[in-house]
Amino acid sequence: MSENGPVQTRSPVLTVRRVDAYHAITVVAPQIAERFRSGQFLSVGVGGEHSSMLLRRPFAIHDVKPDYGGTVEFLFAVRGAGTAWLAERRSRDLIDIVGPLGRPFPLPRDPVNCVLVGGGSGAAPLFPLAHALRRRGCRVDFVLGAASADRVFSAISARRIAETATFTTDDGSFGVRGRVTDALERVVADARSDVVYACGPMPMLGRVAAAAARMDIPVQVAVEEDMACGTGLCMSCVVPVVGEDGITRMARACLDGPVFRGERVRFDDVGTIPFDALGAPGWKARADEQGATGAADREAGCA
Repeated sequence: MSENGPVQTRSPVLTVRRVDAYHAITVVAPQIAERFRSGQFLSVGVGGEHSSMLLRRPFAIHDVKPDYGGTVEFLFAVRGAGTAWLAERRSRDLIDIVGPLGRPFPLPRDPVNCVLVGGGSGAAPLFPLAHALRRRGCRVDFVLGAASADRVFSAISARRIAETATFTTDDGSFGVRGRVTDALERVVADARSDVVYACGPMPMLGRVAAAAARMDIPVQVAVEEDMACGTGLCMSCVVPVVGEDGITRMARACLDGPVFRGERVRFDDVGTIPFDALGAPGWKARADEQGATGAADREAGCA
């Protein structure tokens, strides 16, 4: 592996702690901490060496610190046998991890005003991003949402890092009742924001991308997709993304992402292969039609 590429390591657990409705595990992983950029993730083996749970689990990196040569923290909610096993880990247990993986968030060259939008535990990668943006002189405002108060991640840290922090919950138990997009346009207007960064469930990202398009400001999204391998081999995490040439391709969230330009992700078609995507059954017919049209235009002197 290259000096800047991912590494695989059996890392000792430093701490396991509860953060409201979530668990956070910190491992000693100097090589991963050194290579990390905001938005990247880990692929974690679960169940131990003799487990029948063969697939690894992807987790966004929430924090890195220089302690013990370099530590990495990731956050998760218990949703099945794999995450239940992780929640039972204790200090000095070894965990097999690969990272850092994926494309990080692009950082602006000059100081700009940035709104960071997160949903539930999906907000975790926005915190190292916020620190990176602040180091570049950028203004940072948070909009964080969740189903209920116990699932709004790290509200205290958000208030400490950002110029402002706005919170929404579906049930109204914390902050404003509603969705993050209900508050987003007001925050953008008040902060005179230049760019939106977002991470969370795919339906939320679709709404945030649509809101950013209406406001005519760029948006970077870190998508949440199931990733069996985390390295681009299995093709289980593909999402339809429009390229610079206008052609839709099935991009691998783990390798080509997880960060994409929000306006290029076809959120309405996530979970499907659009008929006009490169390589789809409808692609050949569309390409043939375009070729025939081009030939006719050339014959008529239009091309």
